[in-house]
Amino acid sequence: MISIIIPVYNEEEQLPVLLKHLEKTSAGLISEIIVVDGGSTDKTAELALNSPAVFYLKSPKGRAVQMNAGADRAKSDILYFLHADSLPPFDFDAEIFRAIVEGVDAGCFQMKFDKDHWWLNLMGQFTRLNHISCRGGDQSLFIRRDLFEKLEGFDEAYKVYEDNEFIRRIYQNGNFRVIKKWLTTSARLYEKMGVWKTQLLFAEIYWKRRLGAGPEELYEHYYNRLSS
Repeated sequence: MISIIIPVYNEEEQLPVLLKHLEKTSAGLISEIIVVDGGSTDKTAELALNSPAVFYLKSPKGRAVQMNAGADRAKSDILYFLHADSLPPFDFDAEIFRAIVEGVDAGCFQMKFDKDHWWLNLMGQFTRLNHISCRGGDQSLFIRRDLFEKLEGFDEAYKVYEDNEFIRRIYQNGNFRVIKKWLTTSARLYEKMGVWKTQLLFAEIYWKRRLGAGPEELYEHYYNRLSS
């Protein structure tokens, strides 16, 4: 069985959509849905607590911290980390289970955006490639618990880029698969900042990390750009 772990912060609009979607698309292999709240100030907590399918967990804010907290609480041998604004494909849990049975240690789905823009469509096509440079948290991530524990989970020093840092370690230590079904994720950041400004920011973060920037420098650069 599979434990779904969803880190949230002020997701009152997206969370109900995701929970309804999971109910409709699951093949019945989900043992629990853990919503890990980093201190939301909207109705996220109320919505999660009123959902019988959800185990609600409070955590300090920070996606790495929240996902580790969810993993600590999870009961299953397969962990599935999912962003609140990403909708996995039909029978996603059966696809994950099949991959694990076939010897895969971890993986994700190929991803498309919910916005029709030629550049975003192109970026979605690149997620079909099984290469570390094509990975990101919006594609979701499934992993065997034993490998997650061996790698000691997400590095909580990272307030941004935490998914990429962890997935890089997975590629170095495990068998990774991109499942050839489409997950749909929100383009809300691209709509807020603009496609080119957002893509430039992601490129800057990527190259800063490649050139040796640490977690605090990446965080400072990211949020300075968001507020500019």
